[in-house]
Order: sequence, then structure tokens, then C-alpha cells
Amino acid sequence: MLTDFKAFLTKSNALALAVGVIIGAATGKVVSAIVDDLLMPILGMVLPAGDWREARIVLKSVKAPDGTVTESALQYGHLIGTFVDFIIIAFVVFMVTKALLKPEPEPAGPPTRECPECLETVPSAARRCRACGSTLSDQT
Repeated sequence: MLTDFKAFLTKSNALALAVGVIIGAATGKVVSAIVDDLLMPILGMVLPAGDWREARIVLKSVKAPDGTVTESALQYGHLIGTFVDFIIIAFVVFMVTKALLKPEPEPAGPPTRECPECLETVPSAARRCRACGSTLSDQT
């Protein structure tokens, strides 16, 4: 059973996925800290409402007999803040991915030439065109 589990981890990239999830969670915490501790205080000074992550629209407010107030509210400030976090995280992941994963060069295929009759691309070693069937000379 342990051998099967080890084979599963190494063959199915489950370990790489787990590492990616852990790194993603850590990146999310770092970006949230940057947004909360650096960007939000600056935005709070610019915006008249102060802490805009607490912004909400109260739909219903009910006062209980014991004096406690229960509110139903749309917390749009929290939603906007979460969206800002997501955009920043997505941008950071994009930049890291772009920096670390260079695109592989496309493999050079076999040398080709054009058929003089139909202009189809055919391998250089071909003696007959696969599209029109015409005989190819060595000069084309």
C-alpha cells in the first residue's frame, strides 16, 4: 500500500499540486498583508469613509427586547477588498510564472518545399505531392 501511494505521488504530480497550493496560500497571506497594512491606510486617508472594507448597506435592522441590534447588510466593502486582493495575487502569480517558465522553442520540423502545381507544403524528400499527386522534381 505504501508503495502504491509513493507511486501515486510521483506519477500523478500530486506532490507538485500540494506544493503549489501551499505556496499559493502563503502568497495570498503576504498579498493580503500588503494590501491591509500598506495600501488600505493610504486609501483610507483619500476616501472620506475611512476603512472602506467595512462599508455596507444595511437592509434590515431589528432591535431585540434586551436592547441588542441585529442587522442584515450587504457588505460590499469586504467584497471589493477581496476582489482587490485577488487581482494583486493573480498579477503576482502571473509575473512569477512568466519569469520562471520560459516558453520552449518549437521543434524544427523536417525541411519542406512547395509543390509547384498546388502550392501545398510537402517534405523535401517527397517525390510526389500528397495533395494533388503531381510528380515533384529535385529542382522544386
